[in-house]
Amino acid sequence: MTLVFDPQALEQACAFNRKLAWLPRFKITNRVMPVLVQSLLQLSQVNADGKLRRAGVSVVQRRVQVDEQDVPVKVRILRAAQPRPPRGVVIDFHGGGWAIGNAAMNDQLNAELVAACDVVVVSVDYRLATFTPLASIMDDCLVAARWLLAGGLPDCDGLPVCVVGESAGGHLAAATLLRLKAWPVLLAKVAGAVLYYGVYDLAGTARVRAAGPETLLLHGPTMQSSMRLLTPGLSDAERRQAPLSPLYGDLSGLPPALLFAGDRDPLRDDTMLMAQAWRQQASAPVECHMVPEAAHGFIRFPIAMAAMVRQHVHAWISQRCASAA
Repeated sequence: MTLVFDPQALEQACAFNRKLAWLPRFKITNRVMPVLVQSLLQLSQVNADGKLRRAGVSVVQRRVQVDEQDVPVKVRILRAAQPRPPRGVVIDFHGGGWAIGNAAMNDQLNAELVAACDVVVVSVDYRLATFTPLASIMDDCLVAARWLLAGGLPDCDGLPVCVVGESAGGHLAAATLLRLKAWPVLLAKVAGAVLYYGVYDLAGTARVRAAGPETLLLHGPTMQSSMRLLTPGLSDAERRQAPLSPLYGDLSGLPPALLFAGDRDPLRDDTMLMAQAWRQQASAPVECHMVPEAAHGFIRFPIAMAAMVRQHVHAWISQRCASAA
């Protein structure tokens, strides 16, 4: 299926891009900036739970683990406040360049999923790269996924599970799916994956390497060096080993997937290459959409195109839950 955007939606996106062009670009060159941004984010989330309750969504925060040696992982669980049987579960991995963000930053997106798809959402509050190695962040995501798929929510056990990840969360979602192949019974419970403009080559695709200062939202010239900060001491060949770089993993056996990227995003090729590899290796349908005039992070922008994409995702998740059930 191809998403079609009318001229008014395209012009609205172009107008929003002109505003983005005046804003500073996101970049990570040290630990100070992520810590500052994270502090501001947390200040903006005062009474986040109350906002959800007013929207008819209940929220519970837990620490979960599978084995005794696991570091407990924080998860934020959203469900409809009015009790009704859920049709499925979504496990969500937030973005933020691995160094900023938290589960609560996805409250609005996840509350939409709860209402539109009749699902419970488990959003993973993994540790951040300012003080945690990437390998440990990936372990957090795997622990949360194994906990959920092994029956961590007893009232949801047996329901279809969809995986959702955005940006760095797209990378973590794909890496988690690859690692779940070691537990085929658990992987079989995953009905689908929705990946928004993820990073699948930590050595940087050609487009990332060539990104200049004209990129929107992301600071093009420092993207590759930021990924090197994330993986110190590794060569590019080592960075391209899976699951660190999911693009180079064995994708056979993975579930149906829905991928999105914006054509104004320097990470566009990551998504296109990942979709191509997924189609070739997995015996499951793969749908990939290149969204015109869309920059990185577009799913959160107050524009019609973002709303259309989210509605398509809601319909896709609902269909995957119905088919799996």
